[in-house]
Parts: sequence; C-alpha cells; structure tokens
Amino acid sequence: MSKIDFKKTLKHLYQPSKKAFEVVDVPAMSFLMADGHGDPNTSAAYQVVVEALYAVAYKIKFISKRELERDFVVPPLEGLWWAEDMTTFIARDKSAWDWTMMIMQPEWVTPALFARAREALEKKAPPALDKLRLETYHEGLAVQILHVGSYDAEAPTIARMHAFIKDQGYRPAGKHHEIYLSDPRRVAPEKLKTVLRQPVAKV
Repeated sequence: MSKIDFKKTLKHLYQPSKKAFEVVDVPAMSFLMADGHGDPNTSAAYQVVVEALYAVAYKIKFISKRELERDFVVPPLEGLWWAEDMTTFIARDKSAWDWTMMIMQPEWVTPALFARAREALEKKAPPALDKLRLETYHEGLAVQILHVGSYDAEAPTIARMHAFIKDQGYRPAGKHHEIYLSDPRRVAPEKLKTVLRQPVAKV
C-alpha cells in the first residue's frame, strides 16, 4: 500500500521558495479545524486544541488505512491568525490574537469518517474534542514564501510580503496563514521552517 505525502503531491503549496514571494491559487481543501483566542505560547486552550487536532487526525489516518486501504502522512499543523484590532496583530500583541488551528484532510475523508474518529476517542475524552469540526476552506489567490527562523522573527518577512502585495497591484483579502513544517520541540528556533501566506485580491 502506497502512502501519500501531501507536502510532496501539493509541493507548490507546502514547499514554496524561501528566496522569492510566489502568487498561488489555493483550491478548496478540507480541514480539521478549531478556533481560539490568546497567546499560543501561554494559552492552555491552544495546547489542548492542538492535541485534539492531532488525536483526531491520526485516528482518521488509521481508519482510512485499515478500512479504505488508503494511507497518507498526516499533514502539518496550520494556523489562521487575526485580531479585532489589527494594530495589535502588527505589533505582535499575541494576547489579543484570534486563531483557527487546522490540519488538512484528504478529499475522501467524509463527515461520517470524521464522526467515527471522534467517537473512537470519546472514551479517552481528550480536552477540546468537542471544539473540532471538519470544514472546507477555499483560500483562493494568495502570496506566500518560506520563512526559516523563529516565529518571533517573522515580522520583517511579513512586512516585505505586504510591500510585495502592494507593488504587484493586490491588497490583503483574508486571514494571515501559517503552515508549520517543523516540530518546535525538536528543531532549534533559528532552523524552524514555516510557510507564510496571505490571501489577496486585485486592487
């Protein structure tokens, strides 16, 4: 049985250049999602949401492999980030941030399969299990780049991204999007790889 790695089959979305900004058209994709608020470094809610996402994602993978004979590498954690007052977002006041954490799912993962995975975990009852949903997210036109370095060192790259967006005749048109290709528990901060993406629209 072959195992699909979406970071490879969707290379243009999950392995962008670290040298130049790219404009991509992101198709509608299915995600496990959960929402929250606050600094991810200190928020207990953030940690339990991420744990629940991974628990359900791996349970779906195991059911898919066993019953559908379709195996895949669990895709990386992703996050949508914004704030009611965007000046706090630009200033990186993380305590004021809102977020949606998510993990992409193959197109064959149905609401019924998602429900079965959740039910299978209910005996262990991981916190935040009831906050998860399966939802289609269509990001559309976006600008992206690969950032190598700590999360707190992203600001200059994001500033350059927004300058590029303006220069190319676009405007921001959605939530700041990050895809975490590295495990921060195992990778030094200066070597972390993160896809930075901003949805855009023509001015």
